[in-house]
Amino acid sequence: MKMHSVVTLAALALSASLAGAQQQGVSKDEILLGSIQDLSGPIAGFGKQVRQGMVLAVEELNEQGGINGRKIKLAVEDSAYDPKKAVLAAQKLVNQDKIFMMVGHIGTAQNMAAMPVQFEKNVVNFFPVTAAREMYEPFHKLKYAFAAPYYDQMLEHVPNLVKQKNAKKVCTIYQDDDFGLEVLKGAEDGLKTIGMQFTEKTSFKRGATDFSSQVQKMQSSGCDFVVLGTLIRETIGTIGTARKLGYNPTFVGSQGAYTDLIHKLGGPAMNGLYASMTIQNPYTEGLSGPIQFWANKYKTKFNEDPTVFAAYGYIAINSFASAANKTGKNLTTDSFIKTMDTMTYPADIFGSAASSFSATKRLGSNASRLSQIQDGKWKVISEYTAEAAAPKAKK
Repeated sequence: MKMHSVVTLAALALSASLAGAQQQGVSKDEILLGSIQDLSGPIAGFGKQVRQGMVLAVEELNEQGGINGRKIKLAVEDSAYDPKKAVLAAQKLVNQDKIFMMVGHIGTAQNMAAMPVQFEKNVVNFFPVTAAREMYEPFHKLKYAFAAPYYDQMLEHVPNLVKQKNAKKVCTIYQDDDFGLEVLKGAEDGLKTIGMQFTEKTSFKRGATDFSSQVQKMQSSGCDFVVLGTLIRETIGTIGTARKLGYNPTFVGSQGAYTDLIHKLGGPAMNGLYASMTIQNPYTEGLSGPIQFWANKYKTKFNEDPTVFAAYGYIAINSFASAANKTGKNLTTDSFIKTMDTMTYPADIFGSAASSFSATKRLGSNASRLSQIQDGKWKVISEYTAEAAAPKAKK
């Protein structure tokens, strides 16, 4: 065989190899993103809202021409808030659908179960909808988190509120999983800073619906302050049971309990509940400017008012788009990471704190504030006090 033929064959083989090595989830005309939501389980109310916020953002971006000439396609799978189902969903999205990136996956245990599947195929876990520290710790180049950690939220707000209320005995009821334990640890360490500890700790299994024994235990212990490691129905069930028993301590939850569904489903009994949060629920009354335009557009499309979880989904997609646009036409996992490690996001229309990322910083901001349900609506009662930067590991 002549030398020029050998060179030609080698060039063709190299070309074929490079073609086969094309970035997963990115074609000439499309970027395929994946997300896992609870669409049929205990926090389906959250999952549906996140998905709708993401869908709205994708449609807006595509109407504007997409990202550097590529349209975005969003594939969503249902985990039913079950870590085992989240693994199956991740396997489908990563290995069959071949997504470029996982965006806005909801749930702590669910993300932790799915991430190994993603990381094996070099798929970034971008802005998961959970405030667990594991979303950015230990450091991994494929992790990017936006939510102020449950741990930091409780570490800051629980001792401050205990002192404000002059509480004598503090109890906690928490979901017996990664989410609940993060709330527990943060509150526990926060109490230590003021020389206190929990008088009573009681837990429940994910998906539980009866909280009477836990509430009675806290009531009999004489606790006048209760930390809630709960989500939607567990928050409503705990407080509702307490009210029926004539037990009215101060209740405070994490960002996991900050949703309009609490007062919409729980009614007047939920008045007085405190929760840490970042983005304020976008009530449609009294809004103005860009957020009013967004809320009207959302309601027109989905025939329901927007929520804070819809805002989480909307923010996640648009944050991805900002970095992907900046990355340019050559969009790969490595080029996206290089861009993200220089990204700074300003405070947005929803009231989130400014955030930034670097080659060693995978949490945008740990700043949070406090809200309370007053007259059937969440009202912000404190401003951001934590520095908007990733905290050091506190495990």
